[in-house]
Amino acid sequence: MSKKEQIAIIIGAGPAGLTAAYELVTRTKIKPIIFEAADAIGGIARTYNFQGNRMDLGGHRFFSKSKRVTDFWFKFLPPESESTQINSASTNTDKLMLLRNRVSRILFLRKLFPYPLQFNLATLRKLGAIRILKIAASYLYVCIFPRRPEKSLEDFFINRFGRELYTIFFKDYTEKVWGVPCSFLTAEWGAQRIKGLSITKTLLHGLKKLFAKSAKSAKSAKSNGTTETSLIEKFWYPKFGPGQLWDEIAAAIIAQGGEIHFDHKVVAVHTKDQQLTAVDVLIDGEVVTMTGDYFFSTMPIKELIIGMEETVPHAVLEAATELKYRDFITVGVLLKDLKIKDNHVGLIRDNWIYVQDADVKLGRIQIFNNWSPYLVKDKNQIWLGLEYFCNANDEISRMDNSELAEFAISELVKINFIERDTVITSTVFRTEKAYPAYFGGYKKFHEIRQYLDQFANLFLIGRNGMHRYNNMDHSMLTAMTAVDNILANVKLKNNIWNVNTESEYLEA
Repeated sequence: MSKKEQIAIIIGAGPAGLTAAYELVTRTKIKPIIFEAADAIGGIARTYNFQGNRMDLGGHRFFSKSKRVTDFWFKFLPPESESTQINSASTNTDKLMLLRNRVSRILFLRKLFPYPLQFNLATLRKLGAIRILKIAASYLYVCIFPRRPEKSLEDFFINRFGRELYTIFFKDYTEKVWGVPCSFLTAEWGAQRIKGLSITKTLLHGLKKLFAKSAKSAKSAKSNGTTETSLIEKFWYPKFGPGQLWDEIAAAIIAQGGEIHFDHKVVAVHTKDQQLTAVDVLIDGEVVTMTGDYFFSTMPIKELIIGMEETVPHAVLEAATELKYRDFITVGVLLKDLKIKDNHVGLIRDNWIYVQDADVKLGRIQIFNNWSPYLVKDKNQIWLGLEYFCNANDEISRMDNSELAEFAISELVKINFIERDTVITSTVFRTEKAYPAYFGGYKKFHEIRQYLDQFANLFLIGRNGMHRYNNMDHSMLTAMTAVDNILANVKLKNNIWNVNTESEYLEA
């Protein structure tokens, strides 16, 4: 009698869920079945197509310290430097990673400043002598009298940049993202996203760049593991956006026997004897129970806990219901031209621009032409993504799409970025629970983790699955590590949680 096929139920078809499924179909005999609540793959790394113009939701740089992750990417989309060496008759040149220059700046007082900050003559002139003196004095002060203990994100920023620079270049944008003062956020977020960056490292990096004998090669961009994330100057990017990669991976999963189901929302979880046994899936208005042997969850932990059939301890349920999230809205605007220019000619070079000015709600501007020219249908047009962060049912989220698009365009005009008559068309894409927050119920997160880790066949992976602000490569690594544990029969989940915390995963 043949052995019954083992099934892995994977909740969510974002980077973590798809990576887990591919690892299972290629390394094990376990069949992955993905249930995705939305109508497309990719999660927050999805590429949205609007009239032939592709929108990257969030802007995803393909850079990782992990060779395992970069090898995974290049398996599906080879880097362009290698693709050009392949006989063009035997390769699809649409399937490749482009090597891109990272250019990002901060918009402050209607002026553009380089990010990461460069203390050059242009920056000094824009800031003015008085601000420069305040920046220097506040940084020297914190070097002598650092904030200890470092409890909040505000402490984290001030200890590395001084109060003046924090107020000018970090405070307003960060508070737009999270909707609360930086003093409410834990320093842990800064440790994950900015890590070792400081004024000192920024200056040292600038000197190193000044005296470098040659520009970084494509090879260094593939394998660089010593540069701070925020100082990386090149990155890889799929020719047609991140969704191109996930389409390739999804096709490979299906070709090897895996399943991916869209518009299938997991609404409840069944447990018995510290094991998950099944999930309830909402399909076309009906609930269907699906059993499995292993379960990978990338759904928001808040929803997972609420949906668990077994009686959850009161303290755990209370902490989970208090977990907070920020929603994310991208307004795509197609234009004839930009008002703001470098040296009065051509398209500015930025991939994205952080809007630090507090008199607008706009958080960041993506310029998709500069991520990949192939994201834009008409190369003579400019394709922008305007990013807004909001809570469910707040002022921004309550606007309908046409009202929100008009509001976003008016803010672009207000900050002197465009002329109103250059707008061709626009669209709006909304993403719920894009940012798991480091406040609210997060202070009791250890209780949630301890409870969920006791279920031996449950693996929490990805950003929302772990309530952690992972980059895409970290989310992928959590999935890979979970499959490693199954193959090695490792019961503890510590190595999954250690991704994006231990030094081997960090860029410094």
